[in-house]
Amino acid sequence: MRTSGGFHGRRIQKTGGSTYIISLPKNWVMARGLRPGDTLLFTPRADGSLTVFAESAGGPSTERRVVSVSNEMDQEHLFRRLIAEYIAGYPLLEIRTAGRMSARTREVIRSFAQRMIGPEILEETAESVILQDVVGANPLPIPSIIRREHQMVRAMQTDAMTAFRQRDPSIARDVVERDWEVDRLHWFLEKQVTSALRDARILATLELTLPECATYLLSSRVLERIADHAVRIAETVAILGKEETPARLAAELDRMALAATSALSDALECLDSRDIAKANQVIDAAEEVTRSRSHVLAEIGARRGRLAIGLAYVLESLERSAFYASDLAEIAINRAVESPRDDPAVEPAPSARAGRVAAQSPGA
Repeated sequence: MRTSGGFHGRRIQKTGGSTYIISLPKNWVMARGLRPGDTLLFTPRADGSLTVFAESAGGPSTERRVVSVSNEMDQEHLFRRLIAEYIAGYPLLEIRTAGRMSARTREVIRSFAQRMIGPEILEETAESVILQDVVGANPLPIPSIIRREHQMVRAMQTDAMTAFRQRDPSIARDVVERDWEVDRLHWFLEKQVTSALRDARILATLELTLPECATYLLSSRVLERIADHAVRIAETVAILGKEETPARLAAELDRMALAATSALSDALECLDSRDIAKANQVIDAAEEVTRSRSHVLAEIGARRGRLAIGLAYVLESLERSAFYASDLAEIAINRAVESPRDDPAVEPAPSARAGRVAAQSPGA
């Protein structure tokens, strides 16, 4: 046996006329309780490697995660912790407190179960609540999740601008509430990718490579951020009240909103088509929105009070939405280079600006 860099090396041996065999590391076999005659399954990977696992292995589908929390824990902190546990992909999640669980803690857990895709309350005791994932690892293809997210985000962008123009608080509230739908889709996609990283069998059911999983996860994060900015635009309705936006400013903001929405749709199309030339056009169009910001900001600066504050929020969110659309176009370029279509019309990839998505602040 040869060991190098954490890898165990085995020489291929030939037995009989056409059978090739290798030996398995003893510690790996013993740790998994395998015996002579047990079956091993092999999954070929896109990079040419093989993933080996035992047919009888329980894997994540039988795993149970116990989480100890406190009744004094801040509700937001508890909710974030539950999201993290959900993304980790455990099918059974038991939340326990040291003593009797308070009604407040139970309410947070129930709210969490209602908002997420999959978890249902299986059992409750005085000290614990057990949640079970009832949908499994791959009930909805990841590309379909991305398309659904885009439909929702685009509608949120349009409705947020409608609420802004009409100063309609009911439309604004609807936009804010729909943000949860985008969030739950994003968290569900993140859970699928995390589960695929932990278990090669789940990755095989996704019918995606690991680079493709990373691409879709980045894309989902971009869409989730754009939805946040649609919410921010909707929330300016409460700031502006009955203040009227000057007609020229309103027209300019509408133009920017349309450009940002179109850039997002075009970028998502490029993600599927791997059209590098069109992706670069999306980036150029998004940068044009940024360049038009200065003279709009100058006009807003001439205003006073809450009108100036509300318009500044709208302007910033439109600019950020266009910026995120260009990030999605860059992701499309990276995907086109990593796994190009068999299309002679696809041009060689130019140098894309690297890492802008990764460099975004979580609070952006």
